[in-house]
Formats: sequence, C-alpha cells, structure tokens
Amino acid sequence: MGQRFTNRRHAGRALASALERFRSPTTVVLALPRGGVPVGFEVAQALGAPLDVVLVRKIGAPGQPELGIGAVVDGPDPQVVLNEDVMAMVGADAAYFEAEKRRQLAEIERRRRLYRGERPPVPIEGRTVLLVDDGIATGGTARAALKALARAGAARVVLAVPVAPRSTIEELRDEADEIICLSTPEPFYAVGNHYTDFDQTSDSEVVELLQAATIPAPPGTG
Repeated sequence: MGQRFTNRRHAGRALASALERFRSPTTVVLALPRGGVPVGFEVAQALGAPLDVVLVRKIGAPGQPELGIGAVVDGPDPQVVLNEDVMAMVGADAAYFEAEKRRQLAEIERRRRLYRGERPPVPIEGRTVLLVDDGIATGGTARAALKALARAGAARVVLAVPVAPRSTIEELRDEADEIICLSTPEPFYAVGNHYTDFDQTSDSEVVELLQAATIPAPPGTG
C-alpha cells in the first residue's frame, strides 16, 4: 500500500527531507489550499523558504460542476487553462465559460483576502517554485497551477507531493521541470486513504500557518 502518513504535518516533514537539495535563497514554497498548506508549511520551515498559496478554481461544466472544463489560477494576470475537448463534449460556449470564469475569480478574490489579508504575494519570477499539496488524485488542479506558474515566469517549477497514483504522476511529467512524490501506491483509491488523520483543513488553520510562516523558526526547531 506504500507509505502511510500520520497527518499532513508528518507528510510535510517527510517531504522536506526529500527536497533538501532545493534549499536556496531563490526557492519559494507555494501550497494548494487548503490541505496543501500544512504540508507546505513544514517544507518551508525546514528549507528556510517563504510560504505562499496558489489559488486555483475549477470551472465546471453546465449542470455538472464536478466535471472540469478548465481552471483559473490567481496572479497579477490570472491564468486560464482550458480543456477544449471537454468544452466541446458538454456544449459549453464562450459566454458560459466567461461567466463562470468571473464567478470563480470573485471566489479567488475572497479567499485571497481571507488568507493573505494585505500581504503582497511572494514574487516567483526567476525563482525555483516548489508546488506542494497533500496528495494528488486526478491531477487537474495541479496541472492548471503548473501551467500558470510556468507562464508567470518561474525559473523552475517542481511539483512535490507525499502521495499520488503512478499514472497521474506520469501524466504530469511534461508540466513540471521535476516531480517529487514519496509514495505511488497501487491500488490508490483516494488521497485520504494514505493518512491516519485526514481531517479537513480549516480556513483558520490556513491563515494561522501563513502568518506563522512569515516569522523565522528559532534555530533547532521545525
């Protein structure tokens, strides 16, 4: 069944050990909220790197919100990733997509204000970005984020997760400069199956960890 993690913080410490070679003043950790933030916090603390979130919202098909026809990723110039084949299959036209994009951008704005407050985003242009989540199943959200980060000028984008299906990792190879995944169990089933404690991460925990990450950890901790 592959490696099993006690909780997200435990997974983050294990992942940090595998990412030690990326320790550098130019490295930044970006976590996918909400579950990726506790993992990313441990990675950032261990590497002495800044932590931020990358906000991605799926654009669902008409009447089938769980079926993604694209995604929008936050940034100074929000990036849109389309799945034109699925759009054609479900009959989603440009007007529908634009309306959904505006709706999801409004939700991104709400979450940005909640999570960051008035803090500006950590700059990523010309830097090594470690994109962290608590695990990957289908990879749709990670794919959108990877594409957006590359377009935003990151020098190198590394996808780093504790657990994912081997097939999904292979499908994402062309989207990242490198992928670090600690465990690729088969059968996979779901991310939560590979954690002892997989309780939902709250917004308040995300805010708390992002604020704590701005304060350097004392020597010998973390």
